[in-house]
Amino acid sequence: MKNHALLVGIGIFLSRIAGLVRERVFAHFFGNSDAGDAFKAALKIPNFLQNLFGEGVLSASFIPVYAELLAKKHDEEAAKVASVIGSLLFVMTSLLVLGGVFATPFMIGLIAPGFADEKRALTIKIVQILFPGTGFLVMSAWCLGILNSHRKFFLSYVAPVIWNLTIIAVLVTWGSRQIQFDLALTVSWGLVAGSFLQFIIQVPLSLRLGKKIYPSFDLKNKSVFTVTKNFFPVVVSRGVVQVSAYIDNMLASLLPTGAVSSLAYAQTLYLLPVSLFGMSVSAAELPLMSQATGSDEEVRHYLRDRLNRGLQQIAFFIIPSVVAFLLLGDVLVGAIFQTGQFDANNTKTVWFVLMGSTVGLLASTLGRLYSSTFYSLKDTRTPLKFALIRVAATTILGIAFAFYIPKMIGLEASWGTPGLTASAGIAGWIEFYFLRQALNKKIGATSLPLRFQLKVWLIAILSGGLASALVHFGSASTLHVIVRAGIAVSVYGLLYFSLGYFAKVEQAHSLIKKIGRRLGLT
Repeated sequence: MKNHALLVGIGIFLSRIAGLVRERVFAHFFGNSDAGDAFKAALKIPNFLQNLFGEGVLSASFIPVYAELLAKKHDEEAAKVASVIGSLLFVMTSLLVLGGVFATPFMIGLIAPGFADEKRALTIKIVQILFPGTGFLVMSAWCLGILNSHRKFFLSYVAPVIWNLTIIAVLVTWGSRQIQFDLALTVSWGLVAGSFLQFIIQVPLSLRLGKKIYPSFDLKNKSVFTVTKNFFPVVVSRGVVQVSAYIDNMLASLLPTGAVSSLAYAQTLYLLPVSLFGMSVSAAELPLMSQATGSDEEVRHYLRDRLNRGLQQIAFFIIPSVVAFLLLGDVLVGAIFQTGQFDANNTKTVWFVLMGSTVGLLASTLGRLYSSTFYSLKDTRTPLKFALIRVAATTILGIAFAFYIPKMIGLEASWGTPGLTASAGIAGWIEFYFLRQALNKKIGATSLPLRFQLKVWLIAILSGGLASALVHFGSASTLHVIVRAGIAVSVYGLLYFSLGYFAKVEQAHSLIKKIGRRLGLT
């Protein structure tokens, strides 16, 4: 698991770093402006549809079937499944793109009901431009499913780097030449070009590994039927994060100007540990869990073992991420975004939104691994039920925390944005609780040991507290925010891993010993 998760993690890390650079450049030219709000809101529809029919959803319904066929050496049957699913996706995305372009004016009220006049018109234009890019990204997810099943994890997760670099190039080239509204449209075309490049770079290896892949619509194939049968439940359950984000975005459009942009900037940071540590482990585990063989008890034992180890691996990195966002969030946000139109006030606003996001960070990442375990068992219905509960809770709590609670306690309307992210986190814990209870009934007790949790929380808080004190109150507090962030992250990381090593936390112990061996120190 560790090698596969490492490859996924490296690929995601590179793409997320490129994404952070993209967001910094975007923030430099747009800040929390109307044009920035319009672009971020417009991006939600393509992102939502990409996740609905692409990465995550397709992977969770396609990979378990495709990987199982490969494990049984049924390569020809596997190629048939890949061919039919690829053909269906092509037709479906073509219709989706065509329909989306014409339906955009009617859909815009769903994602940004608070936008009006020029801001609304710009959002409509951007969505119409972005739809073709959505088609390329969905087909890119088909490539990801093939590559991951063949345990070629790196390319599919590093491919988004080219997507980010294309957008960065457009921003740098045209940013100082155009006004914000025109620049938003130009960047949209750059995003479409980047989506095409992300897809096309994965095609050659996918076709070579898949072998004998050709256009086909053989819906009578039993394995194809299994994939399509599981597709709809996974659409809702796996895409619940996107559904929750969509609801947050819709509610944020009703808040003061800058709320949509602040939410997007905070989510960029929030999703970094989710992707690096939650997605990397879950993505590596899904094909491996799907290939489990033996008696029912042997399969259950195998899944319990992999799941419990995966939970600790995720928590070891997510818990310090939560502490970092809480204690060092202002420094991190400032280092990444504070430039040009993005000033110190914007930094503080995004930090508060990021604080709200920490409420459900651990639940979202651990829940993803539980969902992957259900998918490996070909059970898509159970995660679906709990995903629906999460969406309902996100909506109800989001309205309360964004509009009513701030007013009741005398806060300004802008505090509704942190309320949105906090309420989504509570909904994430509700979903996680039900997922764990249901899976424990299927395969036996799974958990994150309390002793392990207490130990990791303690060393994270101690390390984060010392790093925070250094950059907020010491002589380092007068340095440039980027330098302060570098010092904070270095000190925090060094202390966290050192204390983890001496506290005999397995993950820290094995990692430091491995580094020592590589350097010839042990």
